[in-house]
Amino acid sequence: MAGHSKWAQIKHKKASTDARRGKLFSKLARAITIAAREKGVDPSGNATLASAIEKARSLNMPSDNIDRAIAKATGAGEETLSSVLYEAYGPGGVAVLILGITDNNNRTSNEIKHLLRAVGGKWAQSGSVLWAFDKTAEGWEPKEYSLITLGVEDRATLERLVDALDDHDDVQDIYTNDAGE
Repeated sequence: MAGHSKWAQIKHKKASTDARRGKLFSKLARAITIAAREKGVDPSGNATLASAIEKARSLNMPSDNIDRAIAKATGAGEETLSSVLYEAYGPGGVAVLILGITDNNNRTSNEIKHLLRAVGGKWAQSGSVLWAFDKTAEGWEPKEYSLITLGVEDRATLERLVDALDDHDDVQDIYTNDAGE
């Protein structure tokens, strides 16, 4: 039994779980801050904020964190956050929209460019991918005629790309025009 500690196993699992929750809460807080900044801090008059708060609560985000995120929108925080929309191409020419919230657009865009290069994507100029999507109430929907069917290898690469982008702290949502399986 030497070297086996139940606490050591629990500690490693807890650290991993806490890191995932922290990253998730950070993304949720940024979404709340942007929604409050753009349309006001009153959830009854701001459907986007109300939706972001509801999502945060459903994922057990503490009320203090939600309150701090709203306070940042009123200028109480030093960070200035802004919404960003990046366009890219993935494997097989699939269109990729990357929505994020950042306090430093230059840093985030460079990090996203690096991720794209590392995992098989390519940065696109503004407007070159957006044509393939329609804006909807919950986000972006690919236009029917723009859907692309990928092969097995390209689909696996796209999944790695989406996972890598989703792991980035500043990325909120990712949309593609992949037709699926």
